[in-house]
Amino acid sequence: MFNFLYGLFSNDMGIDLGTANVLVYVKGRGIVLREPSVVATNRDTGEIMAVGIDAKRMLGRTPANITAVRPLRNGVIADFDTTERMIRYFIRKVHARKSLLHPRIVISVPSACTEVERRAVRESAERAGAREVYVIEEPMAAAIGAELPVHEPAGNMVVDIGGGTTEVAVISLGGMVLSNAVRVAGDDFDKAIMEYFKEKENLIIGERTAEEAKIKIGSVYPGSQVREMEIKGRDLVTGLPKTILISTDDIRESLNEPMKEMLKVIKETLNQTPPELSADIVDRGIVLIGGGALLGGIDKLLSEETKLPVHVVDEPMNCVVMGAGKYLEQMQNLRKNQLYSLGTREHRE
Repeated sequence: MFNFLYGLFSNDMGIDLGTANVLVYVKGRGIVLREPSVVATNRDTGEIMAVGIDAKRMLGRTPANITAVRPLRNGVIADFDTTERMIRYFIRKVHARKSLLHPRIVISVPSACTEVERRAVRESAERAGAREVYVIEEPMAAAIGAELPVHEPAGNMVVDIGGGTTEVAVISLGGMVLSNAVRVAGDDFDKAIMEYFKEKENLIIGERTAEEAKIKIGSVYPGSQVREMEIKGRDLVTGLPKTILISTDDIRESLNEPMKEMLKVIKETLNQTPPELSADIVDRGIVLIGGGALLGGIDKLLSEETKLPVHVVDEPMNCVVMGAGKYLEQMQNLRKNQLYSLGTREHRE
């Protein structure tokens, strides 16, 4: 009864704790925050200088005493302390003490996260003032957010291409039948682009430039419309600033290897899928979510390689946080055994 009453008046929230971005959903208000998972700190004092958008602007441009870093790498927590401070910052920014009641929070994490990392996430949220904390795996949250019929006795295949990992899961009857992950995703695409131009053009470019090129003219499917743009960097030979014109074909060539690794794990997952669920996937197809789903031609390439229909959901970057939010609003209807419930109530039990 008390939990029900608290839920009516508290600003309960769902959080997508991603390698590249953090999104926050507040019950009754929708998505209220979307910021990069970047923290800038003063090395000398340990003081946080900036978080989110302001910190991302500092990447590659900070003086010696300030570091701008992503505390999550390849889908896992690389820096526990900085991650905790980042979570605390975003929760307090959204909550802003508008309610006297502490919120319930659902946080999504990669399925590869260890119990230690899950506990660190839960404790960070509790220290930020959460009343109850639940940790849900990203593929399940994504499927809920994409409004897939996850509780039906039928197979649904989700491919979540995030910033640090690509997660592939087959879901049926409210649970994950199987899941696989590969540490190849958006960040690796950026690195591949950087390495390509370093080797081909002797041009050193930064992560932000590589990401911009990927978004503006990137495609992985042969025959896509060719677009061009200028990029700026430093000449590896002379050490001087340099500008070159690049095309869609350059980006596609640079992404050949990471795409091969991604296709490999998708095909392995299909190979491991029980026959009855495989038949469902033939009819329903593969659902693409995450920021990487927006890469030009990726749905066509996956469809051609797997011989299956491939669908990119509307607003693929929002699926995970929307799934966390829907769990909050329909908690009694969703199977709790698919969540890693780490709230204080469970500990008492």
